[in-house]
Amino acid sequence: MTARLAWRRSTLVAEVRSGPCRIALLQLDAAQPVVLEGTAATIWELIDGERNEQAILAELEARFEDANDHMQAQVADFLANLQDQHLIESAGPAQ
Repeated sequence: MTARLAWRRSTLVAEVRSGPCRIALLQLDAAQPVVLEGTAATIWELIDGERNEQAILAELEARFEDANDHMQAQVADFLANLQDQHLIESAGPAQ
């Protein structure tokens, strides 16, 4: 996954919000929903078709402490997981 690509939510994803930090996602070809809570839900909110991995990471670092310096790897892994589940897709080069 390249950090220069902007990420957007797949058009084949339905989402339901239950509270400020809980989002249930269903990729329309999948059998099971994915529930995002806390930081995962925050990352989902930041996936807007304009931000790339670095912009998402910068926003998270401004909001949350990264005491163990693991946030960059965790964000990269999380975005890769969302892509593998066809929940996000490339929106092309970041602006």
